[in-house]
Amino acid sequence: MDYTPIAMFAVTFAALLAGYPVALTLGGVALLFALVGILTGAFSVGDLGFMPGRLFGTITNQTLVAVPLFVFMGVMLEKTRLAEGLLESLSSLLRRFRGGLAITVILVGMLMAASTGIVGATVVTMGLMSLPTMLKQGYQPSLATGTICATGTLGQIIPPSIALVLLGDVLSNAYQQAQLSMGIFAPKAVSVGDLFAGALLPGLVLVVFYLLYIIGRGLFAPQSMPAAADDDAPEINLVQTFTSLLPPLALIVAVLGSILGGWATPTEAAGVGAVGALVLALAYRRCTIKMLGEVCDSTLATTAMVFFILIGASIFSLVFRGYGGDDLVHTWFENMPGGMWGALAIVMLVIFLLGFILDFIEITFVVVPIVGPVLLAMGIDPVWLGVLIAVNLQTSFLTPPFGFALFYLRGVTPPEVPTTAIYRGVVPFIVMQLGLLGVLLAWPSLATWLPNVIYG
Repeated sequence: MDYTPIAMFAVTFAALLAGYPVALTLGGVALLFALVGILTGAFSVGDLGFMPGRLFGTITNQTLVAVPLFVFMGVMLEKTRLAEGLLESLSSLLRRFRGGLAITVILVGMLMAASTGIVGATVVTMGLMSLPTMLKQGYQPSLATGTICATGTLGQIIPPSIALVLLGDVLSNAYQQAQLSMGIFAPKAVSVGDLFAGALLPGLVLVVFYLLYIIGRGLFAPQSMPAAADDDAPEINLVQTFTSLLPPLALIVAVLGSILGGWATPTEAAGVGAVGALVLALAYRRCTIKMLGEVCDSTLATTAMVFFILIGASIFSLVFRGYGGDDLVHTWFENMPGGMWGALAIVMLVIFLLGFILDFIEITFVVVPIVGPVLLAMGIDPVWLGVLIAVNLQTSFLTPPFGFALFYLRGVTPPEVPTTAIYRGVVPFIVMQLGLLGVLLAWPSLATWLPNVIYG
């Protein structure tokens, strides 16, 4: 058996750990192995002829058009400080209650996760907006930082998010490959909308877990989250709260509702979200020409990064398959003890560990196209698999000592808050996320019921 594909992975990860850019590493290592293989006769130069078609298909993929539109929507809501206004308004309602500020952070973070879908952006924004207030009010540093970290990772699972858009597109291709390999030449389709519907209930269940934990912590450990004193709490202004809450909530409901209702594709709904965010910014008179330029620059940088990585991953996947890597993975999974469950457990463990060193974009474009077709050919539901991967990555980004969310928050945390406090704070939330994974494994219908009801 040729173990060249394994050597490709080893060299790629070594280069990534050395600090080389992800997109250039993926494409460069693949082309280097292809060149050596052509010179030694181990790789067919004809396989590289498929590269232009793959790259053209990537650039013309209508589903991926949703990426820059969703990024624009999220960045616009962040830059215009609409989310900050929402946090202040809800805080005025709940700060007088024990744990009210933490509940506010979870609710606002959930809305931000649904609008941005980028872990780093949500964690940093929530850290800058809410952490100083929570510490000033007397919250334990571990509780405050843990709540913000966990809330920031909700962007992996709550639709509409960029992570689910990319994962849904990759799983759609993997599902078709799996059916073709099984001799099904009229394959069924799975869409980004299916994954949105499948992730909605697990995401809301996780938010409920978070809220119940905060409420329970307030009851049994009240000293960890004191209520604001009457003279410190801001005056309640119901009109301001309503005007701050309604517009972003209506925007998210319109985007997600149009997808789940079947009235718009994810790409069309992303266009509605982008235009809606711009209209809100103009209506609140918070969008200037300079700010619009900053939003467009940020959107362009993020979109270019995503597509650059996707191109590098496409080249890597092409060379990997040219060396028979997919057959190698298929053979390993077939001979693995435990059958489908054993293979699924190994893949989940590998993805969890890779989440320490790779972002969700790299894992989605590199790992899922390789293991996805094999797992789906073994009878795993594609929506269930996608939700499991999203929750697994969310847990990985939160787990000490290498979780991405921990590093993002550490960058905006005051020096007097030790890193160990952040680590302690996220432990209960990791337990809750592992609990959600257990629930999904025991009852796959939590992820598959809503897509079946909506799309049949």
